[in-house]
Amino acid sequence: METIGKAVAEDLLSIGAVFFRPNDPFIWASGIKSPVYCDNRLILTAPKARIRVENAIAETVKREYPEAEILMGTSTAGIAHAAIAAHILNLPMGYVRSGAKDHGRKNRIEGKLEKGQKAVVVEDLISTGGSVMEVVNALKEAGAEVLGIVSIFTYGMQRGKALLAAENVKNVSLTNFDEVADVAAKKGYIAPEDVKKLLAFRDDPSNESWIKA
Repeated sequence: METIGKAVAEDLLSIGAVFFRPNDPFIWASGIKSPVYCDNRLILTAPKARIRVENAIAETVKREYPEAEILMGTSTAGIAHAAIAAHILNLPMGYVRSGAKDHGRKNRIEGKLEKGQKAVVVEDLISTGGSVMEVVNALKEAGAEVLGIVSIFTYGMQRGKALLAAENVKNVSLTNFDEVADVAAKKGYIAPEDVKKLLAFRDDPSNESWIKA
């Protein structure tokens, strides 16, 4: 029986939301060379993938965070996913900006959030974990009880895992780098021998020796 992780991985690859270029790396804003490109915004324009992903987010919230009272999306990529999943669950939702507005009420958190409300953060992808932890901390500072995170895709980088563990923040991802790499090799998106390169990148993104491996 196909797992949801494999199914979502197949969807992300088929719509080009995640694709690999191990022999011609992308360059991140940080300067790190990466064999993978991820744009989960493309899920929104692919109805079949969107239905699977949003239902999976909703099911994950029900299973992992049954006490959830509100979903909070990360700005900007997590907003639509939080809204659709909240609609499925009949829960309120809001989102957290990357910074406070410089006009109007100067909100950073949009939507009505009550003190003590049990919140689940919806994120599209996690790499180093820094951005999603800013959202978690903003919600905590506003008085919310953050139960954890549901993400669509996680790289599984040690830095990200260590950061979330240090802050005692739970993350449940629909799929991950290892699953997508495995499916990519089996479906012919990459050569089977490239998987070793990809996992070497995942283990230490700052070490570029994987490029020549």
